[in-house]
Amino acid sequence: MHFGLTSEQDMIVSTVRSFVENEIYPHEAEVERTGHVPKELGDEIKRKCQELGFYACNFPEEVGGAGLSHVDFTLVERELGRGSMALTHFFGRPQNILMACEGEQKEKYLLPAVRGERMDALAMTEPDAGSDVRGMKCQAVRDGGDWVINGSKHFISGAEHADFFIVFIATGVDDTPRGPKKRITTFLVDRGTPGFEVRDGYNSVSHKGYKNCILYFDNCRLPDAQVLGEVDGGFAVMNEWLYATRITVAAFCVGRARRCFDYALNYAAERKQFGQAIGKFQGVSFQIADMITEIDAADWLTFASAWRLDEGLPANREIASAKVYASEMLAKVTDTTLQIFGGMGLMDDFPIERFWRDARVERIWDGTSEIQRHIISRDLLRPLGA
Repeated sequence: MHFGLTSEQDMIVSTVRSFVENEIYPHEAEVERTGHVPKELGDEIKRKCQELGFYACNFPEEVGGAGLSHVDFTLVERELGRGSMALTHFFGRPQNILMACEGEQKEKYLLPAVRGERMDALAMTEPDAGSDVRGMKCQAVRDGGDWVINGSKHFISGAEHADFFIVFIATGVDDTPRGPKKRITTFLVDRGTPGFEVRDGYNSVSHKGYKNCILYFDNCRLPDAQVLGEVDGGFAVMNEWLYATRITVAAFCVGRARRCFDYALNYAAERKQFGQAIGKFQGVSFQIADMITEIDAADWLTFASAWRLDEGLPANREIASAKVYASEMLAKVTDTTLQIFGGMGLMDDFPIERFWRDARVERIWDGTSEIQRHIISRDLLRPLGA
């Protein structure tokens, strides 16, 4: 096994890291203060990303993307994880499930998204359907050749800037030995469609400026042409998307943890108490050792799962392991860094308190830690008949 990066991968890392340091870091404090990214700034980040050739780099070359492998794209996401999510959102990584577009959908949604002409947002979660996806109440009912949709979605990230939405909606119920089981269909919904409204969401302490929104459907009528994939085939589309996003969360956590660790390491070397650098005390030095060990472990777990996808190997359990371990690792690293900084860690003179707040949501979205543990244990026990 070879654990080193190729020269091309080294270039990816250095290019994206330089972009984040030069184009993202300088604006973070203002976005944190205002909770808003000005349109001009978002457009500028998008334009510079396009000039670098990294916009939609997670898409194959035949549709205009950079054609990066899962491992290469994970390197990109790890470096983007160092920066504010509200700003790196404009680096442009459309949902890869748009590859399921067919016919006219390609010209209307896929290709414009890859070119950066239209931005997408994905909508799955509902007030009563988070981890229990099949508990969703937003439903689409057949009416002639159309679908009539009623219900709502919430916690929809990126909706503020989206031109269209990839929405998972219940389209029927099957009776199974375990009780009723809802069928799910994926729809493409344009902003401004009659009966569809995007409203402001909740104020979150995590990732300020990266807003969540609430989607409302009131007798919203959509034709069959807006179905992405097969009718009642939403779970197949969903599972393909979750693979990518859970690796993305893990990679983000590793990148953010490395940035936070740099603060902890430098502070431990410079801050003096009792006549010496606090890093000379084992109470701090051992924490430094534990942090880097766990960061490296999360890094390898994440890239091992991406490598398995590139090799065409089963990766469901490995991806879940990477997501749960990396997100919980980030929580430990941010909390330990804050402890090393002491009272100053809670002041906004440093971004430590922001890292600490932002880290909390990583154990919740894209599948809670409990859901990841369920996936892992089920993968191990089912072959044994348990």
